[in-house]
Amino acid sequence: MPLQLISQMVSQARAGGYAIGYFESWNLESLQGVLDAAESSRSPIIVGFNGDFLARPGRLAAERLGLYGALGRAAASEASVPCGFIFNECPDDGWVRKAVLSGFNLVMPADPSAPFEESVRRVAFLTQFAHEHGVAVEAELGVLPCGTGGADDHGHEASLTDPDLAARFVEETGVDLLAVSVGNVHIRLEGRGGLDLERLGRIAGRVPCGLVLHGGTGIEPESLRLAVGLGVVKVNFGTYLKQRYLAAIRSALRSDCPDPHRLLGIGGDEDVMTAGRIAVRDAVLERIGTLGCAGRAT
Repeated sequence: MPLQLISQMVSQARAGGYAIGYFESWNLESLQGVLDAAESSRSPIIVGFNGDFLARPGRLAAERLGLYGALGRAAASEASVPCGFIFNECPDDGWVRKAVLSGFNLVMPADPSAPFEESVRRVAFLTQFAHEHGVAVEAELGVLPCGTGGADDHGHEASLTDPDLAARFVEETGVDLLAVSVGNVHIRLEGRGGLDLERLGRIAGRVPCGLVLHGGTGIEPESLRLAVGLGVVKVNFGTYLKQRYLAAIRSALRSDCPDPHRLLGIGGDEDVMTAGRIAVRDAVLERIGTLGCAGRAT
């Protein structure tokens, strides 16, 4: 089916009391694994790619964003469940604007180090541009701590979302979704923790748009369920998917099969690409039920 309007997906999630999972992809196999799980569980889904990673100037090979845009739209058209498509967490405005024109229907500009007023100005401009092209915008207020250290990998210090500033930010920027920092952690490599649900409730009481939690990998299931009840409509997962994918690939590569085609492309028991796809599928199925979205695809 064609890409679903983000506003429609969010409206249905709020009415149904569930959240939509964004399970981040990085190649075709991971994308197909996410779709396999969404179709198996009959769950609406948001697919997409990491804008921070793709736009980094230090990459050894430059990425062609149009290819990622075409891939995501093709994935949605092939899927039997409703799909949104996000260009996630990009600090480069040029890439965000290009993503708007490349087939994504949700973009997320990100610059945690920017002062509040500058962030409002920048996000408001990008939101106007995106809305003119029928694309929704997610933004973040507050900075998540990083599981590999107190600051994120760009050196931004963690800070919790202030409910009053959140209300002002949404009003002045017109964003469609607001990601918040309420105890969730980026790139949590092991263990899970709870959330500041009291703060989340105060934010939800002040902010009219849907709320988003990044760092879904490290959130306790019960906290996540309670957060959905407080107005969270989208939860991002990434770290544990790559952990499972890498474990499956490493295991598959232990094969001593001399035929490269059996290891790459045939799709059988020895195929490392298939192993990665199945690992992502199973990892998504492990978590997606916590969001309450299973069986909601229409």
